[in-house]
Amino acid sequence: MGRGFLVVVACKMKVRLRQMALITALVAVCFVGAAGAGLAERIDGILRHPSQSGVELSVQVVKADTGRTVYSHNATEALMPASNMKIIVTAAALKILGPDFEFRTKVGLCGDTLVVIGTGDPLLGDKVTDAGYGRAEGWIFEDIAAKLKAKDVTTVKDIVIDATVFDDQRVHPSWPEDQLNKWFACEVAGVNYNDNCIEMTAKAVNGRVVISIEPQTDFVQITNRAVATQRDTGGVGAYRQPGKPNHLLVKGRCKTQEGPFDVAIERPAAFFGYLLAENLLRAGINTGGRLIGSKVDPNCKIQVLAEYETPIADCLKRCNKNSLGLAAEALLKTLAAHSLRGKNGNWETGQKVISKYLRDLGIDGSEFYIDDGSGLSRQNELSANAITRVLLDVYRSEHWGLYKGSLAVGGVDGTIKRYFQQEQHRGKVFGKTGYISGVKSFSGVCSATDGDYIFSILANEANWRTRTIINNIAEAIIDEAEKASEPAGAP
Repeated sequence: MGRGFLVVVACKMKVRLRQMALITALVAVCFVGAAGAGLAERIDGILRHPSQSGVELSVQVVKADTGRTVYSHNATEALMPASNMKIIVTAAALKILGPDFEFRTKVGLCGDTLVVIGTGDPLLGDKVTDAGYGRAEGWIFEDIAAKLKAKDVTTVKDIVIDATVFDDQRVHPSWPEDQLNKWFACEVAGVNYNDNCIEMTAKAVNGRVVISIEPQTDFVQITNRAVATQRDTGGVGAYRQPGKPNHLLVKGRCKTQEGPFDVAIERPAAFFGYLLAENLLRAGINTGGRLIGSKVDPNCKIQVLAEYETPIADCLKRCNKNSLGLAAEALLKTLAAHSLRGKNGNWETGQKVISKYLRDLGIDGSEFYIDDGSGLSRQNELSANAITRVLLDVYRSEHWGLYKGSLAVGGVDGTIKRYFQQEQHRGKVFGKTGYISGVKSFSGVCSATDGDYIFSILANEANWRTRTIINNIAEAIIDEAEKASEPAGAP
């Protein structure tokens, strides 16, 4: 009898456990449903703000653990994404190249010729990256000089810079010509250095304006027409001169100091080679030969002096946290070179590789058009659905932790450090912003008590209020999720 009693009790316990599991599941569904209903009402209210009349919007919010859409507004409409294009490129690069991928710059001797073979590293000499590793400015040139001296080399004949991993189309045809001197529109090459920029400062000294640049180099020539002023406002800019590569005309007014500000240079691979030659001379190593940009002779048995590696994780961070366009374009061209067996990486092939990546995720071709990697081109198109599908794919992969770490954190770092400062939002929004004229975007993930919510917000014909509207939507995702997760009757 006792045994039968135990069996009956066990059966009743199983029934009860099943009932509890069902109740738990229903409660979870109710929470998501409540969050979805409250969220939809709140976002609709935000989008109806009078200031956003005429703004084109594509919005989608997805519960990350289930993939369930909890809010959608024109989600499949393809719009200009600005720098949210970087989300697509970085996700594709991580999936195709893998988390262990590294850019490697090889330096060696081919007889008495010094050779540098690039693989498109966008962060060579990047100040932010170097600071993170405790490296001083110009460290790579000091290291190469030290390696040569260790081999008792006091003279090198020629310096060959091999940047042929990418093609020689360094400027995308869709980029605005009047912005090519800006850091965000810098040229892209197989060998890059210092974000392919110089840092310029203008100072008023004894009634005249003195211009200084870093790194100091004769590679750039400056015509200074800036004037000192006693007015409260000034402004100095550096402008390219047609037909004169790296000849900059500096104009404007300076009261005390303007800058430092970055100015993009032309011919980045030659820029690196020129700086290398100048630094070797300062170190006492004669470089009386030529500076040559070409593929290294395949018959040469290179005596390797050093290899400099940059992990993909560093590139993802600079791309997504700080919106470094060069990193995005280098990743796109690297994907192209990867498909072309390590050479001639170009925009056209990169576009095809990334388009295939999107199609393989089941994203309809009407929801995207890939033109460049950084989002500077106004020909790019993405839908909010396409971006959330990409983020959901990364979220479900084993690489999500690495990728999430590359996103800017609200109230903490990157391009959204100054936003989401309130206690209930700080550190809970991870995303990538985007901006070009008339376009604002923001996509990423919001972390709430009941889990993560992947979101994408794209706005075209945007105005000065649109960024606030976009941020309000991200805050609403967290607020409504937290409300839905509160126990019934909670104050």
